[in-house]
Amino acid sequence: MTESSVSHCIPTEHQCEDDLSNTFSIAASEAGLRLDRYLTSNFPEHSRSSLNKLIVSAAVRVNGQTVKAGYRLREGDSVSVEFPVSKEESLQPEKIDFPVLFEDEHLLVISKPPGLVVHPACGHTSGTLVHGLLHHCDGGLPSLDGERPGIVHRLDKDTSGIMLVAKDEVSLRGLMADFKDRRIHKSYQALLLRSPREPQGRIVQPLGRHPVERKKMAVRPADGKYAASNWQINEYFDNGWCLAEIAIETGRTHQIRVHMAWVKAPVLGDRLYGGAVAPHSGFRVERQMLHASTLHFTHPVHGKEMSFTAPLWEDMQQLLEALRGN
Repeated sequence: MTESSVSHCIPTEHQCEDDLSNTFSIAASEAGLRLDRYLTSNFPEHSRSSLNKLIVSAAVRVNGQTVKAGYRLREGDSVSVEFPVSKEESLQPEKIDFPVLFEDEHLLVISKPPGLVVHPACGHTSGTLVHGLLHHCDGGLPSLDGERPGIVHRLDKDTSGIMLVAKDEVSLRGLMADFKDRRIHKSYQALLLRSPREPQGRIVQPLGRHPVERKKMAVRPADGKYAASNWQINEYFDNGWCLAEIAIETGRTHQIRVHMAWVKAPVLGDRLYGGAVAPHSGFRVERQMLHASTLHFTHPVHGKEMSFTAPLWEDMQQLLEALRGN
């Protein structure tokens, strides 16, 4: 996310759903879902009531036609969603600090600080990375939805690390297509609360919205979307924790966090998925210890192969040094 490639608006870890297009095709595994449930699952940043209003107002169409919220989707259906443009005042430039790893006239590569929300959403109408990017680029960033200028993919609020930002429409469309077609490669560093049974492995488990807890994702064998992650343990610690490198083949929402919890090795500090640190551990962990460390892609304009690494954020580095006894 991120840990997010899917066919709807922006992913997290992700890719998180790395395609900004508001038109997408229904896969066989999604056939039979009600339209309103499908939208709720795929656009978690929007409330159920707001999505229902879009359906009623004909801003959602299936195969070019207006349908009711209870319409049962069929394989191959084309669903288009037109979101209202954000209020102008919510996208005013703000000075927000973030390290810039690379910049040219077409794109930016940055390292997102932990705790920074990527784009405006419910409860976060200011102080986001988008507001900071608008300040950094003097307001000149491309957008296909009016809400996420420059954003090609995203990371969860408390995940730190490398992100790619488009500065013109050609780059935006090119990078979105590369994410969707899995031509952009990302890897993460993660501290895990427990070690997996094997030192390395591959997880292929479909992911979807949790059936009860709306803020969570879950392994959904019957109706989830294909998701694959690869891990390798690079360092073990005396208290049972470990440091892993994780590469994702897809970019589903919360992908790494859900997959590692599924193998009983949740990301350290991830309270949502079982990674909370016991008070008597002797360590204070205030966020999930997940960092997007490397990014490999082809420049969308001149075709050059690009590769970048974002150093670990200070809190994660200090925790590692404490675990190593440094």
